Amino acid sequence: MDDHRRRFLQLALQAQALRFGDFTLKSGRRSPYFFNAGRFDSGAALATLAGCYADAIDAAGVDFDLLFGPAYKGIPLATALACEYARRGRDLPVAFNRKEAKAHGEGGQLIGAPLQGRRVLVIDDVITAGTAVREALATIAAAGGNVAAVAIALDRQEAVAEGAAHSAAQALRAESGVAVIAVATLADLLAFAGESAELVAQREPLRAYRTRYGCAA
Repeated sequence: MDDHRRRFLQLALQAQALRFGDFTLKSGRRSPYFFNAGRFDSGAALATLAGCYADAIDAAGVDFDLLFGPAYKGIPLATALACEYARRGRDLPVAFNRKEAKAHGEGGQLIGAPLQGRRVLVIDDVITAGTAVREALATIAAAGGNVAAVAIALDRQEAVAEGAAHSAAQALRAESGVAVIAVATLADLLAFAGESAELVAQREPLRAYRTRYGCAA
């Protein structure tokens, strides 16, 4: 497993962004684990998380020149990542959207750097149904930007619906041609659980969940 994947999973456990138990997801599925990026709620946690994102993105070799954070969780993630890249010597412009267009002041739906002519990297936490990301892609295209890729924290690698052949990330790529870069995946989580004496008991529930709902990477 790549170092950034292991560091991310360790951080997620420490921040309680990754928890194990019996959870009912929005989809109605019962899952043995739950991921909530909102628990990365300190400067130190966000800085470490941004380093994991940057390492995953750099390893993917994607060409981009602007970071875009979809409202709401994507906003602090893209901002933290911009700070991390600045620390590494690369000063990137950042933009994000409002959920609703503003009718007063400067108006509009977009905040931050102009998207026109930019190669945009979209930063979010997960892709579940993919609705928010698809809206972001449409917003970027309408503003004259070109989406280079989407970077997420965790890819659950599970079918979007019963009987579906693709995960949310795979479906997005098939529909739009946009690649999805994940800092870590369910497969990484399984490997990580196998390395830890504290988490080894979680492997069988995770395997059973993947067998029932999983898609090939």
